[in-house]
Amino acid sequence: MNHGFVKVAAAVPEVQVAHPKSNLQSIESLVIQAEGHGVEVITLPELCLTGYTCGDLFHQQLLLDEAEMALIQLMNFTRSLDIITIVGLPVAFNGALYNCAAVIQKGKILGLVPKTYIPNYSEFYERRWFASATDLPAEASVWLCGQQVQLSAHLLFHTSYCVFGIELCEDLWAPIPPSSTLALAGADIIFNLSASNDVVGKHAYLMQLLRQQSARCLCGYVYAAAGFGESTQDTVFSGKAMILENGTLLAEANPHSLQPQLIESEIDVERIRAERRLKTTFAACGAHTAATSTAPAFVTVDTALLTPRELELTRPVAPNPFVPAGRDLDARCEEIFAIQAEGLAKRLRHTGSQTAIIGISGGLDSTLALLVCVRAFDLLGLDRQGIVGVTMPGFGTSDRTHGNAVALMTALGIRQREINISAAVTQHFSDIGHDPAQQDVTYENSQARERTQILMDLANQLNGLVIGTGDLSELALGWCTYNGDHMSMYGVNTGVPKTLVRHLVRWVAAQHPEDSASPILIDIVDTPISPELIPANENGEISQKTEDLVGPYELHDFFIYYALRYGFRPSKILYLAQHAFAGAYASNILKHWLQNFYRRFFSQQFKRSCLPDGPKVGSVSLSPRSDWRMPSDACREAWLAECENL
Repeated sequence: MNHGFVKVAAAVPEVQVAHPKSNLQSIESLVIQAEGHGVEVITLPELCLTGYTCGDLFHQQLLLDEAEMALIQLMNFTRSLDIITIVGLPVAFNGALYNCAAVIQKGKILGLVPKTYIPNYSEFYERRWFASATDLPAEASVWLCGQQVQLSAHLLFHTSYCVFGIELCEDLWAPIPPSSTLALAGADIIFNLSASNDVVGKHAYLMQLLRQQSARCLCGYVYAAAGFGESTQDTVFSGKAMILENGTLLAEANPHSLQPQLIESEIDVERIRAERRLKTTFAACGAHTAATSTAPAFVTVDTALLTPRELELTRPVAPNPFVPAGRDLDARCEEIFAIQAEGLAKRLRHTGSQTAIIGISGGLDSTLALLVCVRAFDLLGLDRQGIVGVTMPGFGTSDRTHGNAVALMTALGIRQREINISAAVTQHFSDIGHDPAQQDVTYENSQARERTQILMDLANQLNGLVIGTGDLSELALGWCTYNGDHMSMYGVNTGVPKTLVRHLVRWVAAQHPEDSASPILIDIVDTPISPELIPANENGEISQKTEDLVGPYELHDFFIYYALRYGFRPSKILYLAQHAFAGAYASNILKHWLQNFYRRFFSQQFKRSCLPDGPKVGSVSLSPRSDWRMPSDACREAWLAECENL
């Protein structure tokens, strides 16, 4: 089972200018390596059979014949292989020469795709030798290597698992690249055969183009450019090769290598198609383009069926997909934090409130919500004394969390209130006839609802807003008390999953390590997550640990991301989790918590259907008003059945 992945490769062979026989040897070596690794489609650079820098030698019949002979040999070489090979060579047709990509498989040429935009500026003189694909008559075909072959820029190639299209080098740099229309016509992956030379700053600009085009087209993009061996008479070619998916770089060759290079990765076609279905603008643009275009219709070319192989996933799968990573880490965290604070600032200004009421437990969620409140008040120029932090110790409150709550409020300079709920809840137990020794859901939820009532009544008393602290992960799992901590007047954490909450609190602490709040924040991050609704143990330590009950949040956040963001089925989510958490969790443990996730997610929609307002900060949201509309009585049996059979 390939789970929607297509293994692709970009190769940069060593080239000898105007020596197709020698170039063929390097190409064959890379192709057989890729075939051995299970690659389904491999692309090589522009004009790699002859070399891109042949100049006026392209007018020599001998060179054209040698290139055709080399292609025949490559066809014979791949006759018994499944791999689809895309290779560049010059092809003559009707008195003109075309810079083409030849698609071959199992000894046949499946099609020839000529370059559309022929550069003729600065160091480029391609119009001296080559005509454009736009010069071709409709339904052009050419006799090549003993076959009559379609010659068109409007070819789409259908494989067992994907549809791909081709553009060449300068095509990408055009205002409307051919890849745009190819993607709208159904291409999941674009292969680009290039010979782009190097000048200062060009690589960074090229990377921007590739990222943007793959993101704009919601596609995979495989790019291979000419490398060592091309003439350096006036230009140098560094052998750039990249594989991208929807704006994300999956693999990249080492530029300026003197050796042939082969890079491989897996394009998630299922993910690409899910994105296209989700973003309805893509289909709308495709329909509009088809209705208004005067270009020839696309022709589909079927490839030979591939022999099924066991997929060996080599692309990285991040275990924490919600958590920012890389060089932009600080900027991403600042952006998330700013979105939360700006959302609250708008709500405070709109309601005319200068008071915010927030329950402070000493846990992660209330800590982040408090930090957001402080930022919002500072943005509005309001006195932090308008933030009323309320500690409400009860039967399960530990000294550690209570101490951290008080210390944090002191360090941040907000107003503090402490209201012990034990007596009120005990009276409530008496009123409803509940035995306090029975520490069941009634015992727990009574405390959560008492705390919410206190906050709501204080908000009325102080003309303020109750700031919600619950996060996205809790909402997905339904790990909140209906009309208890489930409710607020504005929930600043509703778009933030638990793993990101933890990361943001640690990030805030790291921004000002000299601040008195920093060590408190670090200790809060290190405290076990708990609702603290069950009494502490004999040592005064937390006895009720959330992750022992509902499962590790890092797993649930992983499941949430792939189930909600892309709509993947349980089998694929488990497959990805096995790669992301290899060595950390056994497969049976992953399966157990995945089943638990689906059980809880389906049964708890009624809590999400009446969420208070709160800002969306990332690509996943459970707001019933914007991102997630699901009936509370939806049937979960199909998902659980697949989990059971994994």
